[in-house]
Amino acid sequence: MRKQTYIQQAANWAKAHGFIDIMANADGYPTPGGYGRQQDGLSFIPDVTGKQFEQKSYFEVILKTSPVDELLSKLKLLSQLALLSGGELYLLAPKGHLPFAKSVAIQSRITANWVILA
Repeated sequence: MRKQTYIQQAANWAKAHGFIDIMANADGYPTPGGYGRQQDGLSFIPDVTGKQFEQKSYFEVILKTSPVDELLSKLKLLSQLALLSGGELYLLAPKGHLPFAKSVAIQSRITANWVILA
């Protein structure tokens, strides 16, 4: 499946678990704001964001087809943003992509909640 399909599932998961003001990098939702890095001009857009109890959380779909270096940078950034806003970082991965996703999370040394997508 394409990443867009998984992003839709992530947005639906967030909505079902009580998150509001959901923004997603997918059709039918407002696009979340991006964050740029000055040193190399890379910009990162979270897959899904949502609020619960006025705390902003970030949701990232991880697929084993993602470029590792860029993914590591993005996860570190989203982890820091979640900490600053009092929210959480949720990493969502389909079953076949879970071992890759967990290895990337270990490499980036972040704390996150895991959700397995069907």
